[in-house]
Amino acid sequence: MTKHRTATPQSDPHYTREAKKYPNPIPSREFILSILQDQHSPLSLRELITLLPVTPDRETALEHRVKAMVRDGQLLRNRRGGLCVVNQKDLMTGRIIGHPDGFGFFQPDEAGEDLFLSPREMHKVWHGDRVVAQISGVDRRGRYEGAIIEVLERAVHQLVGRLRTERGITTLYPDNKRVSHTVLIPPDQLGAAHDGQIVVADILEHPTRRSQPLGRVSAILGNAGTPGMQTAIAIRSHQLPTDWPDAVTQETAGLAAEVPDSAKTGRTDLRSLPFVTIDGADARDFDDAVYCRATSKGWQLLVAIADVSTYVTPGSALDREAYERSTSVYFPDQVLPMLPEILSNGLCSLNPQVDRLCLVAELYINHQGELYRSHFFEAVIHSHARLTYTQAQQLLLGEAPELCHRYADLLPSLQTLYALYQVLQNASQARGAIAFETTETCFQFDPDGRIAAVVPLVRHDTHRIIEQCMLMANVAAARFLLRHKQPALYRVHTRPGAAKVQELSRILRESGLHLTGGTEPDPQDYANLLAQAQGRTDYAMIQVLLLRSMQQAVYSHNNTGHFGLAFPAYTHFTSPIRRYPDLLVHRAIKHCIARQAGQATTEADTQQAVAMAGEHCSARERRADEASRDATNALKCEFMQDKIGTHYSGVITGVHNFGVFVELDGLTISGLVHITALEKDYYHYDPARNRLSGERSGKHYHLGDPIQVQLVAVDPLERRIDFAVSQTRPKAAQRAKKRTRRAARHA
Repeated sequence: MTKHRTATPQSDPHYTREAKKYPNPIPSREFILSILQDQHSPLSLRELITLLPVTPDRETALEHRVKAMVRDGQLLRNRRGGLCVVNQKDLMTGRIIGHPDGFGFFQPDEAGEDLFLSPREMHKVWHGDRVVAQISGVDRRGRYEGAIIEVLERAVHQLVGRLRTERGITTLYPDNKRVSHTVLIPPDQLGAAHDGQIVVADILEHPTRRSQPLGRVSAILGNAGTPGMQTAIAIRSHQLPTDWPDAVTQETAGLAAEVPDSAKTGRTDLRSLPFVTIDGADARDFDDAVYCRATSKGWQLLVAIADVSTYVTPGSALDREAYERSTSVYFPDQVLPMLPEILSNGLCSLNPQVDRLCLVAELYINHQGELYRSHFFEAVIHSHARLTYTQAQQLLLGEAPELCHRYADLLPSLQTLYALYQVLQNASQARGAIAFETTETCFQFDPDGRIAAVVPLVRHDTHRIIEQCMLMANVAAARFLLRHKQPALYRVHTRPGAAKVQELSRILRESGLHLTGGTEPDPQDYANLLAQAQGRTDYAMIQVLLLRSMQQAVYSHNNTGHFGLAFPAYTHFTSPIRRYPDLLVHRAIKHCIARQAGQATTEADTQQAVAMAGEHCSARERRADEASRDATNALKCEFMQDKIGTHYSGVITGVHNFGVFVELDGLTISGLVHITALEKDYYHYDPARNRLSGERSGKHYHLGDPIQVQLVAVDPLERRIDFAVSQTRPKAAQRAKKRTRRAARHA
């Protein structure tokens, strides 16, 4: 029975806050929750309204607030429509993480352990859905199992995939492997699409426990194998925005190609200093320029970063779109920028021989590589040269006389920069920073847009020079914000979990290596292990194992330090053209500068707003990484398609009961050697030693072992490559090929 309670607007402890936002405020979320908690039973919306101080003309606004609370997981509607408070002890809100094998995980919003979701539970949700769940038990592996109580928000409204028609029934097989559902496409929703095509489908009906989702073809992308198709699939599959809203186009229409003189007023004039940009040969947007000179105590390093915040102001359409994108997304054949080209490649890009507005970090570093003083200020610079990494390396080594003559005026600053880098590199090692040197590859395309080659990227000292300069600027920005107690985003990287460290230590012991530090190793322990492994044939594999054991770095309002870099405080300041968190950091720094100068400032972001931005930007970063990785892996498959039968050398990067994964030397292309494609034998899987052992032959396939393989099958759409061991008899290779084709038909 409903407990009647006399409530006035002033009974709401948050009435003053609500009154500042709305002329005729409605009850706050906190007050609504307290009223419902007092009842100890669900209430209908009408019953709730009778208990709250709300006038009839504001009842609709209250209904919207209640709906938002249901969407956000604060309230739950039962089967009779009653509203009840989500009990955090029993019920949790969070997101669904799908797995290609059909099961999944519930990741709670608040700190806590993920819940395992069986395929039965996953049948009614999509990867990315926001749900209310509860613990339903513990499985035989000791994992907490979850049960989904309510779907709060659907993450999937559109899917990209390949159409398959069998016996008159057309089904869409999603490209996103985390989506295990197939979508039924009724005949009247096919349009002009036909079997085998890659299409975009709108979701008409979401999955339930008893039914498949239904969809409608809304766009036809084309046939598999068309140049550019893999990137188009990744863009659509991960719902990446490609077009600029009209409001953004209107805001940028009035921007000129050059910085007007009026915008330079009041800034420190650094145009006479020989700033340079050093980037990749294919770079088009230049965030940062550097200048260095020696001092009696060490060095003065000036890191000039494009002042994007001058052009992208809070609340503008441009800002809203930049926030929505949060990051530029890089594919092998194109880039989806965070900002329109007039800014990203024009006004905000530190192009050579033009004036540009910057936020400058002035850093003073001693002979031990320690940052002992820093200063931030607004400036105007004039980049004296745009150098590639290769050109800068040639200048430092004196390998290109013509280049040295052309940039003779810049050489002293570059040599000073190189001397500083060597000290910073030594300080980094002494600090215990973990220095991974993984091999990256790039694609070369022919005039028709097809892949001509996959080549490894050569890293010079000049790459590392710029990296160290950016690290110092980021550290200085983090210290500045902490010193001024300004709410801001930090780049945090937490210590690896005990379970992952134990698993890593077990694997390393099999390779004759030892990770010190017990279950809580320091960065120095990781760095020492890398030094032990230097020169070994399995060094690249050791790096992969270490990387897999570590947490993913994220953006957070709460500074907890950066484990991998061994910094107590770190943020992202140096790339505001392509990362929204850097733009927020610029705004926070400029707010502090203005406050110090006694100037009027706009209201700074609150801790809550910064926290929400951190979660949003971290999610967008993951989305961008997944999209880029999907396109890259599919293009690698496409590159390998015409190389069936070719033999390669590689290394075993994964061992499972069904076979071993192999990465090819120099290509960073991976594939599976299925257990049926190994030498004919009966193999035992030993998880403790990470190896497969032949019962008759005694042959071992161990993690990190070199191996010779033959390419037997490739499926770009499934992003799957199959190898056979080179010594395998032809029949075994044929079996592997048939197995791949059979799997593709039934996928």
